[in-house]
Amino acid sequence: MSLLITGGTVIGPTGASPADVLVDGETIAAIYTPGAGPADTQTLDATGKYVIPGGIDAHTHMELPFGGTFASDTFDTGTKAAAFGGTTTIIDFAVQRTGEVVQDGLAAWHAKADGNCHVDYAFHMILGGVDDDSLKAMDQLVGEGITSFKLFMAYPGVFYSDDGQILRAMQKARDNGAIIMMHAENGIAIDVLVQQALARGETDPIYHGITRPEALEAEATHRAIMLAEVAQDCPLYIVHLSASRALAEVAAARDAGRNVFAETCPQYLYLTLEDQLGAPGFEGAKWVCSTPLRSKHESHQKDLWQGLRSNDLAVVSTDHCPFCFKDQKELGVGDFSKIPNGIGGVEHRVDLLYQGVVDGKLSLQRWVETIATTPARMFGLYPRKGVIAPGSDADIVVYDPNGRTRISVETHHMNMDHSAYEGYEIAGKVDTVISRGEILVSEGAYHGRAGRGKYLPRGLSTYLV
Repeated sequence: MSLLITGGTVIGPTGASPADVLVDGETIAAIYTPGAGPADTQTLDATGKYVIPGGIDAHTHMELPFGGTFASDTFDTGTKAAAFGGTTTIIDFAVQRTGEVVQDGLAAWHAKADGNCHVDYAFHMILGGVDDDSLKAMDQLVGEGITSFKLFMAYPGVFYSDDGQILRAMQKARDNGAIIMMHAENGIAIDVLVQQALARGETDPIYHGITRPEALEAEATHRAIMLAEVAQDCPLYIVHLSASRALAEVAAARDAGRNVFAETCPQYLYLTLEDQLGAPGFEGAKWVCSTPLRSKHESHQKDLWQGLRSNDLAVVSTDHCPFCFKDQKELGVGDFSKIPNGIGGVEHRVDLLYQGVVDGKLSLQRWVETIATTPARMFGLYPRKGVIAPGSDADIVVYDPNGRTRISVETHHMNMDHSAYEGYEIAGKVDTVISRGEILVSEGAYHGRAGRGKYLPRGLSTYLV
């Protein structure tokens, strides 16, 4: 269909300007000065509202097996929730476990997603075992549009790679142009602290955070940056960065001109160790994630917002990995180390970051960059995604700055029996969501369907030379 979005303010990487946007079929056909568009076209009135590119959540885990269970959102429920929240593309993580064939892991994730997604999707590849075969597979997958690979310095015996394996993968990525994504926590030391805490009878959820101290995130971040330097400045992207000292390591590398990037997540910008993980009884299990929430008595949140403003933090993703409290988080009653790690947030990222604009912590332009434009550029989807421009996919969100959003388990669409942000009030609201020219959400009603989302092979990052 053809659709003219009129009266709105288009927000993009160069700023904000009043403009009308013409959608023709699945793409954006033209940008007009207000009132200059064709008169014989269906219109959508965006007066007083922002017109932004659809959000790109570059870090989700739909149906991820973890801790004896599976993330509670399927590609059906999770991508529908994403659409309600203004996210029109996700990049999920296909998984290769130690001893498995990389291509088999990717095929399994294609099978989970195919025919089930409401919005467009792509994949990163988790490498759980770095050996000669998986290194060869990296070259093959880059040719097929999987251009980023995640490694873990945490979770010994599950996903963990040692420094030698990490270095070999980084050397391969430097050769083929891929990005190495790193879960940077010293898992060997963390496991020692966990066992010592349990031996002392410290079993409550708050000890999940206490046994994963900031120092072990900073140490692993530094080590990853040094290994990337040895690998001839391999592109490195630190995932879910949560704390000040790890951010300082990233900032120092970037100041030195290195190919080092990082993301943070809404939970680290808003939630805290004491208020959430320290909730009475076992309630804190709802907020167990890794890296963990950090203390409100330190400057982490202030520093993370500053990192977003300065671009030392390039992207805000969610690390969406939801588990229900009943029968899933409860697996860790009496032993915090058995609580499945993860928080659900794919539906709330656009709103939570907009609240940062309202609170004076981000500009409108930076809001759009961190939730849409930079993820598209970072992970080889730009300019098809992440920008309001002629020729780009018509992934568009009309956002009402005069609306209000109250976050609650009673109203969210994620497959969870609780909300990490229960009762939060956002001074803004997703009004209309368009994915490749099709209106998915309008006036709170849903018009999409499972299976309409397309798989997106990706190019190389446009930030690298």
